[in-house]
Amino acid sequence: MTNDVEKRWNDPRALHTAARYVVGVVVLAGLWLIAYLLLNPSSILWGMGFTAILMCGGIGAFVEAYRVYTRGGAWPIWQGAGWLLFMLMVATMGVVAV
Repeated sequence: MTNDVEKRWNDPRALHTAARYVVGVVVLAGLWLIAYLLLNPSSILWGMGFTAILMCGGIGAFVEAYRVYTRGGAWPIWQGAGWLLFMLMVATMGVVAV
């Protein structure tokens, strides 16, 4: 098992997997945003859909971070992916109110 304070986390495969996950979630949220703007820009519930997608993606990344941690892998990669998705979620919360 790797020491948690070890600074040499080197797992390119996990990094690529987490990056593909983040890009997939962001693309899905972007498609939802485009559909919202084209189909029904007056609905607040539809508008919060892309924020909810980012939130669910962040929660999914944190769950995967825990699963990787229990296996002794490079979990900070997934934790970073979760925090990135949560920051994007917070940044998009005010888009509907505009």
